[in-house]
Order: sequence, then structure tokens, then C-alpha cells
Amino acid sequence: MRAIRTLGFVCLCLTAASLALAQFGGGGFGGRYRFRQPILPNAPYDGRFTFVRMNYESTPDGYWYGGQPAWAHGYPIAEENLMRIMNEISFIGAHYEEINSIRFDDPQLSRYPIAYVIEPDWWAITDSETKALREYMLKGGFVIVDDFKVRGRGFGGGGAEYLREGNEGGGGWPSFEAMMKDVMPEGRFVDVDTKDPVFHSFFDISSDVLKNFPQAYIRGQPKFRGLYEDNDPSRRLMMVVNYNTDISQYWEWSGRGLRPFDDTNEAYKLGVNYLIYGLTH
Repeated sequence: MRAIRTLGFVCLCLTAASLALAQFGGGGFGGRYRFRQPILPNAPYDGRFTFVRMNYESTPDGYWYGGQPAWAHGYPIAEENLMRIMNEISFIGAHYEEINSIRFDDPQLSRYPIAYVIEPDWWAITDSETKALREYMLKGGFVIVDDFKVRGRGFGGGGAEYLREGNEGGGGWPSFEAMMKDVMPEGRFVDVDTKDPVFHSFFDISSDVLKNFPQAYIRGQPKFRGLYEDNDPSRRLMMVVNYNTDISQYWEWSGRGLRPFDDTNEAYKLGVNYLIYGLTH
């Protein structure tokens, strides 16, 4: 019944997604200009759960997607749709029209139990962000990292043109792991076991689905990697990484009819599980 309700509610995202897309001008590959993404006003703190996307300074080559900075891909459509799903299938009563966005070194971060980061390939992380991210995870914060690919992997469409022009398409796993070594020198990423509670905190996501997770546009098999307290997989998962995949693309596109409902539902289930896990661990 949960899956059926989710499937039905995806359809209701059509209007919201279309309006938001029109408001922010859509997007697309092959942008040849840069602009600073307008950040929507943050909802004042009132104790309700609020999804927070981390914004950051992009590297100079991080404005390739329609001129947007890397952190803003899908903002705020993807998370608005996810939070509508979350409120439909649970009693969390989260904010869904107010999608907050701050930086890791913002003192207000402690009010958010879950932080979402996208396109870390182009994150020009600062020393203060490095320190704040470490403290956030050690104090109990849960970090979701999404949407980055194997180095030099093509994207299709204008993205392929972008690569032909000599751009690398991001640093892939090695650059991210090196960045995280500064954040958590003792940390060690491991592949998250399909039996891990994060995949069963609300929906039971089968091992078959995880091993063959739907891909919106990226080639190859997704990898789900994690950073655990004391490097012990039996303890709390502090950071989950969707590598070589873009789960939020399904959330963003769910109102546009670009992908099958069943695939979209799997991406929503994963997003819901992440949020429930972050709120309960």
C-alpha cells in the first residue's frame, strides 16, 4: 500500500514541478555562462523538519550545467517533490514549500539533523567547511551525498560536447575521497551492505534493486558507500554516498514524464529511507 500511495502521489507532483521549472528557467547541458543561483528565503526555525541543501563555492569549471553552480542542480524542485512524498506517507509534517539552503560553516547547521550535498566534484571546500563538516557528523548529523560520476564519464547530450572540449567531467571518487580525508583523516569509506538499516528504515529495498538500481541518465552500476562511526559498519552511518548515480534526478523529473513510474518510485523510496534513518539514528 505504501508503494501504491507513493506511485499515485508522484502524479500530483506534475503541477508543482512544472511551476517550479518555469520559475527557475529549467536548465540543461552545455551552458556557456555563469550566474549565482538565487537562494530562496530560508524558513525560520520552528522545530519542524526542514530539508537543507548545502550550497558551496563551486570551482571555476563547476558552472557547466546551464550556467548554474554545481550545488544548485535540481534546486529546489527535487527536494520539494521529495518532501511532498515524505508528508504523504508519514506524519512528519515537514516543511515542503520552504527548502532551506546554507553552508556547512553556518552556525545554524546544528538545527538540521540531515544535510544534503550534490555534485561534490566541483565543491571548492574551505578550511572552515572542512572543520564544520567533521564536527557536524561527530555530533550526530547525517550527510547524504548525491550525483557524482566516474572521472571523465560522459553524460549524453550537451554533456558529451562539454567533455569533447577537454573538460574532465569532475574528479570522480579519488578527488572526493581526498577531500574527505581532510574532513575525517581516520575515516574509511566502505560499500554499504544491502542489509544495512539505512535500506530498511521505512521501505524494504531489496538487494536485487540495490544491485541494479535504476539509472536516470548515467551509465554503469551505482555504488552506495558509507562512512561509519569508528569505521565500524555495526555503528551509526554518518555519511551515505550515491556514487556514479543521481538519485535526485528522478525526484526532479518526476513531474515531467521522462522516466518510468516504477524507477521513480525506487528513487523516492531510497530518499525516504535516508530521511527516516537520519532522523532516528
